[in-house]
Amino acid sequence: MNIKACLFDLDGVIVDTAKYHYLAWKRLASELGFDFTEKDNERLKGVSRMASLEILLSIGNMEMEEKSKLELAEKKNQWYVEYISKVDKSELLPGVEDFFKLLKENEIKIALGSASKNSMTILKNTGIVGYFDAIIDGNKVSKAKPDPEVFVLGAKELGVSSEECVVFEDAEAGIEAAKSANMKAIGVGSPEILNKADKIISGFSGISLDILNF
Repeated sequence: MNIKACLFDLDGVIVDTAKYHYLAWKRLASELGFDFTEKDNERLKGVSRMASLEILLSIGNMEMEEKSKLELAEKKNQWYVEYISKVDKSELLPGVEDFFKLLKENEIKIALGSASKNSMTILKNTGIVGYFDAIIDGNKVSKAKPDPEVFVLGAKELGVSSEECVVFEDAEAGIEAAKSANMKAIGVGSPEILNKADKIISGFSGISLDILNF
C-alpha cells in the first residue's frame, strides 16, 4: 500500500500534555468536593471537553444546569492553558521529531488530527509547527472522536485519499475514528486498550518507515 500521509493525534502521541488535562480535571473535582483518579481519567482520553465534564460530574454524582457546566469547562480550560503555556521542546515524546524528519525526507505529508483547541500553543512552544502540512483541531471541527470528521478533513486538506492515510492514536475513540474514515490506524500505547488498531507501537523511538507497510 502506498501511504502518502500520516495524521497524528496530539495528547499522548506527540506530547504528554494529557497529564495537564488530568491535573486540571483533578483540580476541578477537588474544588467540587470529590476525588478524581488517574483510572477515572482514562475515560476522558480522546473525548471532547463538555463530554469529559459530563463524565467527571457523573463520577461525583453531581447534576447542574448548562450555564454552570459551561463555566466549569471554561475554568478547567484556563487552568490547562496556564499549565501548557510553560511547555517546551523537552515535552515532546521520545523519537517523535526524528520520525517527523524521516517522513519529510520521504515526502510523506503530516497532519494533526486533534480535538484540542489549544494545539497551536503546544506546537509552537515545542518548536514543531513547521513540520505540519495541515492542522485540524478543535477550532475546525464540531464532532468529537469517534466521529471521523477530524481525519476526513485532514485528508481533504492534504489532498490525499483516505486509503493513502495512516493515523497515529493513543485513544480507543481515535482508533475507531480512523477506521470509520477508512484509514489505517497505528495505536501508540497499550495493546489491551488499542486492540482494534492495525498495528501497535509503544512509542516512536527507533521507528522506521517500515511501520507504514501494510
